[in-house]
Amino acid sequence: MTASTIFPQLDIPHTIAAGPGPGNTDERVLMRFAGAGLADHMHPDVLRGMVECKQMLRDVMGTENVYTFGVAGTGWSGLDTMFSAVMPGDKVVMFVNGTFSGIDGLTVRMKAATAEELSENSMDPTAASVTIVNVPHGQSVTGEIVEKALAEHKPKWASMAHWETGSGRVNDIRGFSDACVKHQALGLVDAVSSLGVEDFSIDDYPGVHGWASCPQKGICCLPLTYAPVSFTDTYIETLKSTGTRTFCHHPILEARHWGVLNGEDAEVGTYHRTHSAYAVAAFHEALRIALQQTIAKRAEDYTFHEAALRSAVTAMGCVVTSNMTSLVVLNLPEDMAGREMELVQHCRAQNFGIWPTLSEPVQVRIGILNLLNEAAIHDIVTRFGQAMRDLGAEFEQSQVDAAMNAHYNQAVAAE
Repeated sequence: MTASTIFPQLDIPHTIAAGPGPGNTDERVLMRFAGAGLADHMHPDVLRGMVECKQMLRDVMGTENVYTFGVAGTGWSGLDTMFSAVMPGDKVVMFVNGTFSGIDGLTVRMKAATAEELSENSMDPTAASVTIVNVPHGQSVTGEIVEKALAEHKPKWASMAHWETGSGRVNDIRGFSDACVKHQALGLVDAVSSLGVEDFSIDDYPGVHGWASCPQKGICCLPLTYAPVSFTDTYIETLKSTGTRTFCHHPILEARHWGVLNGEDAEVGTYHRTHSAYAVAAFHEALRIALQQTIAKRAEDYTFHEAALRSAVTAMGCVVTSNMTSLVVLNLPEDMAGREMELVQHCRAQNFGIWPTLSEPVQVRIGILNLLNEAAIHDIVTRFGQAMRDLGAEFEQSQVDAAMNAHYNQAVAAE
């Protein structure tokens, strides 16, 4: 019998998370995570914290939905919970314009597929009841596209991503909601990249009955904490009538642990599954920070600093194709085309975490999640510019700095 291998202690260096997410976690959140006592998961303070999180989350999301809470895990856990109401044979229209809405589409096809359809190709089923509307990479889903598809197919469910991080495009949530109301479809929205970044209230979109987000982007918490979800009474009643084949991600069962019982708030929750005191403390602090800063101010700051980053990379000869405010998606200058992955790996080797797109065409993605200050943007621009020159790009950094500084100086002058 050979001896077990005990590896050295794992040390992970500090990295500038300048990609689409996870974002940079606030120090206050990290302190709450590390400082939480080793409490039993049914300890009164843990349950109280969950009830307070639920209440703060309603304010962050702009809703009166009672079924508003966090799903333990990453954004995919929240999305799986939202899509749990889709049952085999349900008629669904799914709008896809990038990598992540594409995965949402696969989730829908898996859930809506009949047993026979699933057995034919369990990893990538073709569900006859699901219509996938593909919008080309780099383009947004418009209200006109949604209206046309829903008018034609008359589905029970319709779904899209609000902000598609795969291509950096903002989709038309107003047009989507209006079309869902008009055609009596139950809208489901992937708000993983927009919640906490854009200033919007979900109750302003009555055609949308299910929302799912994630902890580590606009909420600026840790990846494995809580994915925000919110459901209307109509969604819950639909779920009650059809049931769902999940226990862990059952929206009604999950809500009970957050103090939502029989559609009403309770003082404490009842056991559903084991929750982490550390995760509750971190999520609680992240929501406190969001409300202290206000979502409106965050949205304003994202818009302001994204414009500075956009002007800088444009001065390097890059072409920006995105319209999100937390992420710049760009094409490299023509003489560097095809070297996107090489550039990304070169940056990562220096603990500067930018990303490529994960579907064709390959582009470069630079994010600013929770990096909302002039010094952070200067650092990103300096690092990216140096990496470009390391690979042979020719441009004057002084011109890049001038473009960026002009943006910040104009703001100072306006004050």
